[in-house]
Amino acid sequence: MTNCLIPMSRLPDVSLSNNGSNKVTENSDSIGKFGEMTIEMLPRDLSFTIFVPSQTAFERDLRLRINESLTGEKVNDTYAILTRVLSFTVVPWKILSESVSDTKEMVCDSLSGLKLHVSKDADKMLVVNGVRSTRVNLRKGEMVIHVMDGVIMEAEFEQSVRSDDGDED
Repeated sequence: MTNCLIPMSRLPDVSLSNNGSNKVTENSDSIGKFGEMTIEMLPRDLSFTIFVPSQTAFERDLRLRINESLTGEKVNDTYAILTRVLSFTVVPWKILSESVSDTKEMVCDSLSGLKLHVSKDADKMLVVNGVRSTRVNLRKGEMVIHVMDGVIMEAEFEQSVRSDDGDED
């Protein structure tokens, strides 16, 4: 396991409020509401790296929809899912894209103990357990945030999400 503590002198800061000037735009590399909710579960004053799924990834891979998931009976289920995703995607130290070798994979443990295999692709974007990043090195307090084009999760959780969905693609 590699433990990387890197100074964060010039990282862009991402605002998670609705009127922040650095808010990620609403498209395929957007943090979105579910990403914001996930990030807000972490204390801002501790060093973490989070490989947060984009809004598109939450919708596509977990079939979470804002208008359905945040009202009525689904609220508790949504928070349970976000908590599990958080445990798979957070590392308790800072990992900047520059700290990942262009040629060597970094292996580290998430909060849940899931092994994360972090590398770079030909375009120098991070790839974690086969999921490619769309944005890297965003900052919120002491956190480093990488927006991912998929959801990093263990196989058992993925199977349970797929089996709960009656209309698989």
